[in-house]
Amino acid sequence: MKKAALILGNGNHDKIYPPAVREKMSKVCQIVAEGCPEDLPHLKEDLSEVEILFSGWGAPQLNEETLALFPQLKIVLYGAGSLKYVVTDYFWSTSLPICSAWMANAVPVAEFTFAQIILALKQVPLLSNFMKDAQQKVYPPHFEAGGAYGTTVSLISLGVIGRKVAEFLKLLDVQVLAYDPFCPPEVAKELGVELVSLETAFSQARVVSLHTPWLKETEGMVNGKLIASIPQGGTLINTSRGAVINETEMIEVLQKRPDLTALLDVTYPEPPVKDSPLYTLPHVFLTPHIAGSIHGECGRMGEYMVDECQRWISGQALKYNISKDAFEKMA
Repeated sequence: MKKAALILGNGNHDKIYPPAVREKMSKVCQIVAEGCPEDLPHLKEDLSEVEILFSGWGAPQLNEETLALFPQLKIVLYGAGSLKYVVTDYFWSTSLPICSAWMANAVPVAEFTFAQIILALKQVPLLSNFMKDAQQKVYPPHFEAGGAYGTTVSLISLGVIGRKVAEFLKLLDVQVLAYDPFCPPEVAKELGVELVSLETAFSQARVVSLHTPWLKETEGMVNGKLIASIPQGGTLINTSRGAVINETEMIEVLQKRPDLTALLDVTYPEPPVKDSPLYTLPHVFLTPHIAGSIHGECGRMGEYMVDECQRWISGQALKYNISKDAFEKMA
């Protein structure tokens, strides 16, 4: 049985690799070393025969010094999403395969977004606030085209998460628009999505949901002019990265447009700076970056990596291998 190490941040071992996943892992490989990155020097002898490295949040940076401790390493299985703080230029020079559980993390994000869209189409957050303020004196007015039937939802970027959300939206009687200059037309057609310009995606939808990766090219891509073009009573949802929005311009628009709702699971910086208007604007709803895997959902990421390990051992094609080119396009 091939030997493996489980090295990640303190507190994440049982979160990402809970007992049920550990049991499955034990049938695939033998864990001979376990700990946190700071434990690596003390585990040097145990690491000498390790071929498989399981990791996740709090992983050691895969630089020359770290990899020298794993002379027999053949594959890295990262039970979390972004590899931004894990890989190095040196790592890419080794040609070691690295797999990420980004697909597993996409599932709860898509579920969270779909729930937010349904509530947003009914204008639940905005109307709920009104009910509290009115203290039952009067029912609130609501804007036209409330509800899902016959309305339009826009998705900004059709990556893995955007596509999962599009699949969920097939359950509703809504028109789905999408902005993604890299999405093949045949994929959009299969998803039941109409590809449009960024400007059209904002100006024609009651709900706009952002799924854009944070790249240099996408920083501040969603500006005030786009947000201001959302129809009356519309909603902006962001579960991607806060930096894709020009936050200063967004706040200026929201201060002038109390009819708009902003559901922000991410901001930039995160959390917002002290005294940010985002804390006090009544039509802005902040959640603490919970769309992705939390608590029990994290075990799905570990399970994906154990399954990937099984594929690698049996000589099957890997499903979640990340190339350098793919890494550079990820958030």
